[in-house]
Amino acid sequence: MTASGHPTPAPGLLPADTTQDVRTRRPTMAVLPIGSFEQHGDFLPLTTDTVIACTIAREVAAGRPVQLLPPLTVSCSHEHAAWPGTVSISARTLHAVVTDIADSLRKSGIGTLILVNGHGGNYVLRNVVQESAGRGMRMALFPGSADWDAARTRAGVQTSGHTDMHAGEAETSILLYAHPELVKEGYESADCVADDRKHLLTLGMPAYTESGVIGRPSLASAHKGRELLAGLVEAFDEYAALFGAGTEDHD
Repeated sequence: MTASGHPTPAPGLLPADTTQDVRTRRPTMAVLPIGSFEQHGDFLPLTTDTVIACTIAREVAAGRPVQLLPPLTVSCSHEHAAWPGTVSISARTLHAVVTDIADSLRKSGIGTLILVNGHGGNYVLRNVVQESAGRGMRMALFPGSADWDAARTRAGVQTSGHTDMHAGEAETSILLYAHPELVKEGYESADCVADDRKHLLTLGMPAYTESGVIGRPSLASAHKGRELLAGLVEAFDEYAALFGAGTEDHD
């Protein structure tokens, strides 16, 4: 807790590279974490998606000749607007920012950009990747739904990806493992199952949850969080092979 009463920021979320580090590494791929600033119930921070995206990005970048970028911390969270603290930007703004970053990287000699997305509401990122084929920049969105499914199976996550939508078993597990200092009491009794959400985009989250939670955080554990991250790192091998970014040679 800071002197002003704010929780202490999680350490290790920003890259510490110097320009010489990047020059020596000579990366051809960059990794951009994209999170959000939105409610995650009363027990997880507004920065949850950003922390998770940064944690995944750091893990997949480790030992690879890539440039790890600082995160985009505000994105498309309009369905959470009813809760205090939530801040959003438009989909067109997110599209423009990511596209500008990709163009800047391309001019510096980096021709591949992996978007590590921590927020399911950032639908426009699929279009950014789709359009990149005609811009001279190779891009991918990670983790995909199949990557998450495989990681959930490996970790023994009990809820499905659909049920475990927001501040549930998976997100709480990753924070319990990687940043337990950010998890407050109360997740053990915060379960809310709302599988019928076909009008979510129209009505927003308040139509389906009073607490802001949709999922079963009571099932979360640090062990599951560790295995989720390990499964995602394993899934990233396919992306690295696709773009020719293997592990660094330390011989």
